[in-house]
Amino acid sequence: MKNLEPQALWSAFYDLTLIPRPSGHTQQVQAFLVHYGRALGLETEQDEIGNVLIRKPASKGMESHPGIILQAHMDMVPQKNSDKVHDFEKDPIKAYIEDNNEWVTADGTTLGADDGIGVAAALAILSDKDAVHPPLEAFFTVDEETGMYGAFALQGGWLKGKYLLNLDSETEGELYVGCAGGVDTTATFEYQPVEVDEDDIALRIDLKGCKGGHSGVDINLQRANAIKLLFRFLKDAVANYEARLVSVNGGSLRNAIPREASAIVTIPREGYEEFDTLVYEWENRFLKEFEGIDDGITLTMTEVDKPATEIPEDVQDFLIHAVTLCPHGVYRMLEDMPGIVETSNNLSTITTKDNKITCLCLTRSAVESRKEELKQVIHSAFALAGAEVEFGGSYPGWQPNFKSELLHTMKQMYHEEFGVEPKVVVIHAGLECGIIARNYPGMEMISFGPTIEHPHSPDERTNIETVNKFYRFLKASIAKM
Repeated sequence: MKNLEPQALWSAFYDLTLIPRPSGHTQQVQAFLVHYGRALGLETEQDEIGNVLIRKPASKGMESHPGIILQAHMDMVPQKNSDKVHDFEKDPIKAYIEDNNEWVTADGTTLGADDGIGVAAALAILSDKDAVHPPLEAFFTVDEETGMYGAFALQGGWLKGKYLLNLDSETEGELYVGCAGGVDTTATFEYQPVEVDEDDIALRIDLKGCKGGHSGVDINLQRANAIKLLFRFLKDAVANYEARLVSVNGGSLRNAIPREASAIVTIPREGYEEFDTLVYEWENRFLKEFEGIDDGITLTMTEVDKPATEIPEDVQDFLIHAVTLCPHGVYRMLEDMPGIVETSNNLSTITTKDNKITCLCLTRSAVESRKEELKQVIHSAFALAGAEVEFGGSYPGWQPNFKSELLHTMKQMYHEEFGVEPKVVVIHAGLECGIIARNYPGMEMISFGPTIEHPHSPDERTNIETVNKFYRFLKASIAKM
């Protein structure tokens, strides 16, 4: 991989794959970035939360030009296939080249191209003695994927540049000028467990094989949500087959569409064969419904040791109704930008622990009032079922400025470099631009990047040719600003 072009970028990205850097555990990559800047003899600073800022003086003759900020986040989403043994806090990412040297991907885990490629591009520019540019700042944030905490902690006055290039987009040839805002929902059911009937047996139900993906970028692809599918099955099993729920768990991150979910249920011993048939029938139903979209779905049952207690019937029923009612997927499309999602919700995780069942959602919208509307729909679904509902992690959208001088310049540069016009779009995923703009209201911003498919899932991969084009465009742009 280090021999791919541009070598400086790919070499830096390779180094990043060796450094464990899941959100919330970025100390090692923080130290790497600080060392990288100081080893180049560049002014390098770090704030209290861990954000790193490296300043590179302007090339000769460009000292008076407005400064440019290259911005990327250092953390990555930790997702792996269930059969993959990998500790994201300790193990390096095993990246490799596939499909006739067209793509770089990872072995059963997320690759970390989101946003490792952006970080690597900035590092390559910093180390390139021949790069032409005005005063340059490389700004690397922590924990973007779990709450944009680095961007929220940014203090006004630290950044000096006039233009910010966010290197965290995932379709080459597109310039992003706006993004959705978001808000987290946490719904909690508390209960006192009851004894299991002595004549019952316990079964583990596993739903696996969903593709999952980024809850912003991939939410419009109609992929299966493992939690929603499992609860469709549970609703039938409880209503018609005397099943009782012991525990349920699914998903792993707010911003990833759930790929797997499981439940422990009890049933009367004499109902085993009929229940086995039910599982088989629901698996076939899911496969037919998601044919050509999620062809790998499996629904299986395994007999396990019978627990002493289970969830009370009333809590179980309210939970099933609430999760069934909770919206997931696209809620509304943008009217003035065909094909772009305006508002969506990701029912992302459910966990059972210490006599509590916790459901998490991430709601996104480019329109603040729509975000509030869907937030209240979700609140009603869970509150009516008796759950305690809390909201947090709200972040603003990034409002487009189609008259931006920076946008005009970069559109012109892309056409000069490649002979075609770039597409100007608003992305449904969250970007840090809207948050940064609160402390730097006059700063002009553009987001762009190479083509990265299926971020936030073990199928994540980045296209090699587009990485080269992305870096070529980045170098050309900063040379002309």
